[in-house]
Amino acid sequence: MSNTVSALNGASAQGFAVVSDMGLQGMITLRGDLSAAMLKKAVKAAGGDMPTAGHISLSDTGGTAWMSPDELLVMVPYADADAKLAEISKGMGDAHHLAVNVSDARCMFSITGDDARVREALAKLLPVDLSPAAFKVGQFRRSRMAQVPAAFWMAGDGNARVVCFRSVAQYVFDLLKGATAPGSEVRYLAN
Repeated sequence: MSNTVSALNGASAQGFAVVSDMGLQGMITLRGDLSAAMLKKAVKAAGGDMPTAGHISLSDTGGTAWMSPDELLVMVPYADADAKLAEISKGMGDAHHLAVNVSDARCMFSITGDDARVREALAKLLPVDLSPAAFKVGQFRRSRMAQVPAAFWMAGDGNARVVCFRSVAQYVFDLLKGATAPGSEVRYLAN
């Protein structure tokens, strides 16, 4: 029997910020009417809270991220993903929805360090205003990271998370590693 491992098996890189593969993460894509009481109840039963548009709601064991007007990403412990998926499906009953365990198709990275430097590294790769005034802790965004789609949020000051497809994990890790390489600081000074 093989052991399940994350996309990069715990790889990390130290630059002016630390980039780390966060290991296995349970992830469930849930599509449906986000305003429906049944969907909100199903998410709650799986251990999550409904986020507001453009945000992520975090808990001790995972979180729920707003992906689009009809889609959530429910994050749970990896070992619990199938059970949580069953809870969501049971809670939704016959209501129109789509719920899929995408844990093995995604990976997650953390970027930690000085808040300004973490934001700077991400800003090199994403066409998004990442200033603290424009992108606050708890906001959630989907965009393109260089040539691939990615989702990201600030989990705290100097603490960012990036989710991407497992098939591009090495590419995203290398992008983040390059963006945080010593000597690559932008050194922008506002007047």
